Amino acid sequence: MDSSDSTSLRSREWVWALYDVATSSFATTVMAAFFPVFFKQFWARELPVTESTFWLGAVSSVGALVALVLAPVLGALSDAGGWKKPLLALCAFLGVAMTAGLFWIETGAWELALLLYGLGLVGFSTGMVFYDALLPTVTVPSRFEHVSAFGVGMGYLGGGALFAVNILMTQKPEWFGLPDVTAAVRMSFLMVAVWWFVFTLPLLLVVREPSARRASGSAVRAGLAQLRDTFKHVRRLKVVMLFLGAYWLYIDGVDTIVHMAVDYALAIGFDASGLMLALLITQVVGVPSTLAYGRLGQRFGAKASILVGLVTYALLVVWGSVMSRQWEFFGIAVGIGLVQGGVQAMSRALYARIIPKEKSGEFFGFFNLLSKFAAVLGPVLVGVVSYATGEPRLSILALLVLFGLGGALLWYVDVAEGERCASEL
Repeated sequence: MDSSDSTSLRSREWVWALYDVATSSFATTVMAAFFPVFFKQFWARELPVTESTFWLGAVSSVGALVALVLAPVLGALSDAGGWKKPLLALCAFLGVAMTAGLFWIETGAWELALLLYGLGLVGFSTGMVFYDALLPTVTVPSRFEHVSAFGVGMGYLGGGALFAVNILMTQKPEWFGLPDVTAAVRMSFLMVAVWWFVFTLPLLLVVREPSARRASGSAVRAGLAQLRDTFKHVRRLKVVMLFLGAYWLYIDGVDTIVHMAVDYALAIGFDASGLMLALLITQVVGVPSTLAYGRLGQRFGAKASILVGLVTYALLVVWGSVMSRQWEFFGIAVGIGLVQGGVQAMSRALYARIIPKEKSGEFFGFFNLLSKFAAVLGPVLVGVVSYATGEPRLSILALLVLFGLGGALLWYVDVAEGERCASEL
């Protein structure tokens, strides 16, 4: 890439970041907020609560498992065939079509709703492999931290803006010409699909992918052979192995907080009415803070920035274990917004520095594979401590183990050595 072509460089960075805007709408409006509630109250309202919870959890797990299996394989194929953009388009349009389909599912058709949601999860999760892998293509190493943070920040801005509109639609459906809350939620799914589609197009039209290393006829065989070789390379790249171990631990803690914060707040007696607002607060705060994190990472390095974020998370966990008033939950939501996007963005940027650029697809396949395994150990730790002590406040302190061990391993990651080893492969 010609780093002197600053105008072209900035345009590629912008359109790449817009895909974060596209997918954040699905992550926030569909995954985190509306689908779980609407599934129970509309599509599966005739099912017992325990049964609907089982099926929702089962489909979420199956979707994550399918994406987990596909990620490294498709990543290797994208490297060998030069197919990052085509495969990203395939995954994105799968997610778009499935999300739009939710608009037309009638009440009681819970099996079909789950099928569309599960396929949408696969498209969303697998597409992120190719999106992340395009980072070394759209910018230069000196701007990895800034551009990665810019993408996450834009995602918070886009996803938060649409989510705010969707919440308003459910509160005041008549303002939007909708008859009731049910119509508002269904329209929200359609809006997410359109949003995802529109903000995917700039990346597909503007970003140029490097030429394929193999002819298309042999790319599949070459990609699978390359995947086998990558296992050997990963074992040789000790810095990559160390970072992936650290990342798995601390991102497990981060994702556990995302998935269990509302449940924890309810368990200690907080009212549910304000918790959706706390989720929106995290999105709003995440926009400027993640962009600031990019500047911090450029100046002090991604590793140092992640460590600052992990210390902040540890302090928030301690605060959460002793909070007694609901306003404190909002304070913690602000704190999470300050560091959540930054930790995610700097992790992606650091990893991009220590892997071979020409194998970014398959290496980011492993990176995203670990992301799918995230929030596995954390909930178990929280559940075991809660069961053993009978005190939810003590259970959240178990996350300090993940942040502490993850931070300790990250401390020993030698980024310069990782860059040198990656350049030799």
